[in-house]
Amino acid sequence: MAKRALFSVSDKAGIVEFASGLQKLGWEIIATGGTKSLLSKSGIPVIDISEITGFPEICDGRVKTLHPKVHGALLGVRENPEHMKELSENGIGFIDLVCVNLYPFKETIAKPDVTLDEAIEKIDIGGPSMLRSAAKNYTSVTVVCDPRDYAGVLRQIEENGNTSLMTRLELSAKAYTHTAQYDMCIATYMRKQADLPEKLFLEFDIKQPLRYGENPHQSANFYASPDVQPFSLADAIQIQGKELSYNNIQDANAALSIVRDFSDPFCVALKHMNPCGAAQAGSIEQAWQKAFEADPVSIYGGIVAVNRPLTKEIAQAMKPIFLEIVLAPDYTPEALEILVTKKNLRVLKVNMTQSDKPVNQYVGVTGGMLVQHQDTQTEILTLEQVVTEMKPTPEMLADLQFGWNIVKHVKSNAIVVVQDLQTRGVGAGQMNRVGSAQIALEQAAASGNCDRLVLASDGFLPFDDTVELAARYGVKAIVQPGGSIRDAECISKANEKNIIMLLTGVRHFKH
Repeated sequence: MAKRALFSVSDKAGIVEFASGLQKLGWEIIATGGTKSLLSKSGIPVIDISEITGFPEICDGRVKTLHPKVHGALLGVRENPEHMKELSENGIGFIDLVCVNLYPFKETIAKPDVTLDEAIEKIDIGGPSMLRSAAKNYTSVTVVCDPRDYAGVLRQIEENGNTSLMTRLELSAKAYTHTAQYDMCIATYMRKQADLPEKLFLEFDIKQPLRYGENPHQSANFYASPDVQPFSLADAIQIQGKELSYNNIQDANAALSIVRDFSDPFCVALKHMNPCGAAQAGSIEQAWQKAFEADPVSIYGGIVAVNRPLTKEIAQAMKPIFLEIVLAPDYTPEALEILVTKKNLRVLKVNMTQSDKPVNQYVGVTGGMLVQHQDTQTEILTLEQVVTEMKPTPEMLADLQFGWNIVKHVKSNAIVVVQDLQTRGVGAGQMNRVGSAQIALEQAAASGNCDRLVLASDGFLPFDDTVELAARYGVKAIVQPGGSIRDAECISKANEKNIIMLLTGVRHFKH
């Protein structure tokens, strides 16, 4: 008796060649719906699934393969006499190969404004059932769900008359992986529609093994989400340089998070996940120069990210500086000619298209995981937020806005001191806020020309000591969330020292 193959695919790439190859080897081809139409038009003799089941497709094609003459043909154990007797009594012949891929559910829900009804129509029922049945009986049935496997399967059948047992086992595992991912995607989507947060399903594919983790004695891998996202290192194109390390990836991701908050020409230099120099200017060349001048010492061995194509002028200025990574949306040919001379420098091209789509942030803890939306919120500062007697000038308000945008990316407790849209001092990760302020203000004082400093704090000022300290260094304005029981004392101290103060009502801790 001729062997039989059942075809039912949404992705029809390569299907005609695969089915034609089997048919030429003497196999009978069974197919459903659109797959049958395509194969028939291509001149391949095809048996309609309804001829096998004796039942028409119903409910707009929702029911066509859910039938004992399909699943009996797949699940019957050939070495089991009782199974063989039951199949014979019910007129059920074997199906020896199943070629199925599923309705494009993930692609459907990725479309903007897709409705729940549209998504549900792309939930495949019969396809996963056939894959699972065939995969369960892999000792006798070949199951194929990936077009990339067509050529190898056909070659084995041509050479040996059938696929090997090991190949069928591997394809079985692949089919179960395929259905598991498919069901996980559906479950995640449906649970989101029903607002059921008590389960979390994640899908990440390995992008690259890493030489080691945060330290050489730690093993690590880099996994990427299948969802393409802007400002994502997982989707970046590495133009040149050594492989990224664990710490490189962490730092580069932090740099991209900062760049995302700026639309005007902007440059940030970053070290150990904290900005050491950042600036906004009328041109990207000016932004680079100001960011470098903000801290020409700490930039050594750091990362630089810009939100405009990187030019020859910037590349030339970077040439004598040791940098680990450069990130930009693009590079001029002249810039690449210069950067290529720094063979170990990692040069990455990153999609920096702005998007309002919320992105989840995952943090592993021992025995669990924390999940939150990334802190992409950036408040626009206005005069209505001023709580002191004095009001800021437009230039001062712009500096306060710049500092507020930067401080949320600095490890708490965080203080950023700014002048002329340029960081002058950054205090990060201290156990008390006045300690962070001391670091930032001392750094600002050392840079010179500090007659219009403003200060941003990611959390409220618990005491008026930070205001007192800021006054000693000539700070003219402070922006902070407010919310302390001593807000009134801080405001009073600011008025006493002729310092402007804005309260945003929103904090931006970063641990």
